[in-house]
Amino acid sequence: LGSRGASVVCDLLSVLYRIEDFGLTSPPAATDVKTDSGNITSSKKRKINGSEREDTSDTISSSPPKTLNSSSSSSSSSCSPTPLHIQKKLRFEDSVDFIGLDVKMAEEAAAAAAAASCSNNKSKAMFLPGGVGHHANGLTKTAGSTTFSNSKPGAAKKLVIKNFREKPKLPENYTQETWQKLKEAVEAIQNSTSIKYNLEELYQAVENLCFHKISAKLYKQLRAVCEDHIKAQIDQFREYPFTVSVLFLKKIDKCWQDHCRQMIMIRSIFLFLDRTYVLQNSMLPSIWDMGLELFRFYIISDLKVQSKTIDGILLLIERERNGEAIDRSLLRSLLSMLSDLQIYQESFEQRFLEETNRLYAAEGQRLMQERESNHVPRPEHTVKIDAVEKQLLGEHLTATLQKGLTNLLDENRIQDLSLLYQLFSRVRGGVQVLLQHWIEYIKAFGSTIVINPEKDKTMVQELLDFKDKVDLIIDVCFMKNEKFVNAMKEAFETFINKRPNKPAELIAKHVDSKLRAGNKEATDEELEKMLDKIMIIFRFIYGKDVFEAFYKKDLAKRLLVGKSASVDAEKSMLSKLKHECGAAFTSKLEGMFKDMELSKDIMVQFKQYMQCQNIPGNIELTVNILTMGYWPTYVPMEVHLPPEMVRLQEIFKTFYLGKHSGRKLQWQSTLGHCVLKAEFKEGKKELQVSLFQTLVLLMFNEGEEFTLEEIKVATGIEDSELRRTLQSLACGKARVLTKIPKSKDVEDGDKFSCNDDFKHKLFRIKINQIQMKETVEEQASTTERVFQDRQYQIDAAIVRIMKMRKTLTHNLLMSEVYSQLKFPVKPADLKKRIESLIDRDYMERDKENSNQYNYVA
Repeated sequence: LGSRGASVVCDLLSVLYRIEDFGLTSPPAATDVKTDSGNITSSKKRKINGSEREDTSDTISSSPPKTLNSSSSSSSSSCSPTPLHIQKKLRFEDSVDFIGLDVKMAEEAAAAAAAASCSNNKSKAMFLPGGVGHHANGLTKTAGSTTFSNSKPGAAKKLVIKNFREKPKLPENYTQETWQKLKEAVEAIQNSTSIKYNLEELYQAVENLCFHKISAKLYKQLRAVCEDHIKAQIDQFREYPFTVSVLFLKKIDKCWQDHCRQMIMIRSIFLFLDRTYVLQNSMLPSIWDMGLELFRFYIISDLKVQSKTIDGILLLIERERNGEAIDRSLLRSLLSMLSDLQIYQESFEQRFLEETNRLYAAEGQRLMQERESNHVPRPEHTVKIDAVEKQLLGEHLTATLQKGLTNLLDENRIQDLSLLYQLFSRVRGGVQVLLQHWIEYIKAFGSTIVINPEKDKTMVQELLDFKDKVDLIIDVCFMKNEKFVNAMKEAFETFINKRPNKPAELIAKHVDSKLRAGNKEATDEELEKMLDKIMIIFRFIYGKDVFEAFYKKDLAKRLLVGKSASVDAEKSMLSKLKHECGAAFTSKLEGMFKDMELSKDIMVQFKQYMQCQNIPGNIELTVNILTMGYWPTYVPMEVHLPPEMVRLQEIFKTFYLGKHSGRKLQWQSTLGHCVLKAEFKEGKKELQVSLFQTLVLLMFNEGEEFTLEEIKVATGIEDSELRRTLQSLACGKARVLTKIPKSKDVEDGDKFSCNDDFKHKLFRIKINQIQMKETVEEQASTTERVFQDRQYQIDAAIVRIMKMRKTLTHNLLMSEVYSQLKFPVKPADLKKRIESLIDRDYMERDKENSNQYNYVA
């Protein structure tokens, strides 16, 4: 068998196993198995973002701060037969500042993770009648010979496991005879003759010897046989004449190849020994390593053999450097041998480097002598250089770039790229070829970032990093060549718009994450630089209106809840957008800032009005007046407010309409939040909560316990919103309410009561409303509203063109419309807009040519 056939046989042999017998009886009849398990309670975040539409009237959000006082004069135990009465009061007291508008922010969702305790499973051991599994050498061995006692019906059965009566002994002379067989097999392999015995039989013989603790002796005997064989090889190399160096090297290489093949075959037979005894003795080398060690010690480490081998290899390298053809496979095999034997560095590398230094020193002297002698006239010298450059570079430009440019760019090898650019600059057309491959690389790499939805979370940051890397290469390696700069811009614009709308949306969200309060990643200067980089990416996007829609929605959240990191940074970003896209693009965004500033002035006047009117009350009301045309559209929800809130709303309505007649106010209860004061056993706390949470908490001033249905009727909050509200109060981190039964979700019939034992290290506690994640439908609705806005721009562009040209064919009209629009449009959508304008008599089809349109004045 060859080495491949032997390894297959050995793999088959490795699945053989012995079957040992155990004496077994049946287990006891009544064995108890008990498992205790515990429930795990956790809570998940949910986020919500309401749909947004624009309107033309004013909207107002208000949420007077309320004070929650929860005091308990007595407590009751859950195991008490008659619970004591608990008196709790949630009352308004003291003025507390707050912002009157809140928004359903997905980013402020509370991580409601409830601590869960799980009891450990405990079980008593139980034996099962039947076979018992026994493992050895990674193989499962089935035990048999099961005997049973007390087999009468109904009688208890006892399991008994017995040892072997005596260990099996080897026959006389077995060890010596077996080793003789193995030795003959090893010598047959070494002499490349056929093996007399079956490989399966040899493998089993090795396993038997190992099983009877003869492994150490077997290993020594095997090593001795291998050592004797290798010793016998050394003389042929010592006596071989070095005058024919290539033949000597081929002889060494053949000996090495034969040795490797033989050791693989020998190891296949002694595999069980290698995987058991040798593996368990860390001081012993494996059979393969033992073969390498013997070859290294007796052959390669011999001074004469090593000297001839190294000299021969260096001679081959020198011949190749001089232009002669050599056997490269032989050279590669010999160098691999030196590396495998771990003598490459100590025996070869130093001499190789010395020869290399000597070569280039001689070459330098030769070139200097040629220059000094000046045998070649200058014009002819230049012609020769041009010829060399043409043949070495000019004829292989594309092949060179295809094989190496991508790796150089991926690994950001600045120095090599600089050399590449300098070389290609010396050849006619070289820079242009490099430019084309540069563009292709940017498009290919950028597309992997943009098109893959799995990279959406990191898309913007990866684009910024890629842009920085490309800019550095252009500045340092390509010497700020304008062609490469313009090509980079075109390539970015191409790949970033392969996926319409999504990059614009993600850039808006990335800006929101940087401008939101709590972002401590960067200083003001670093933030400004970051915004400048984002604006560069923003310039490449076609769908800037998509960016504007999502940016406006996020800006509204930051302004309404006071979560903007810096007003200066917000206005700086606004000025950048205005400079890039014009005043019309930022008019609504600027209107949002104006509304916030006007609201502050109105609240100063309202406080003065309250003082002049001597209106009693201990609640401080803050209202933000929002112009609906500027802000995203929020769906109003009618809820049952406490009388104190309703009275304050009417007072403000009277005040505001008295100053601005003809306006309509719409209260946005979904955006309000309050600060409540509460009393627990631990002491007083302030709870910063939403308006919906406030309405729920105030109910516990009037009663001890309420069901989900009772709370829903009393507050008027929509069902899904109420469930999220109760979940945030009873299942989140700050559990001011207790839910029965305990679970992570709110179900029908659940009962809620005030948690008098509530504890928290902070005095003011913000209890975040559990938000629903922004759904695909909500994102699609935002995109749909953007498309509706685009329709007006498409109509206006078509009418402008037709009014100027009067008559146009369909193809020319489509071409001119595409040139004027700044966002991508599908031909089918453009055709629908043309049909719509024809229906509305802005234009008409020519009666004689249906492919031509006429403008209707």
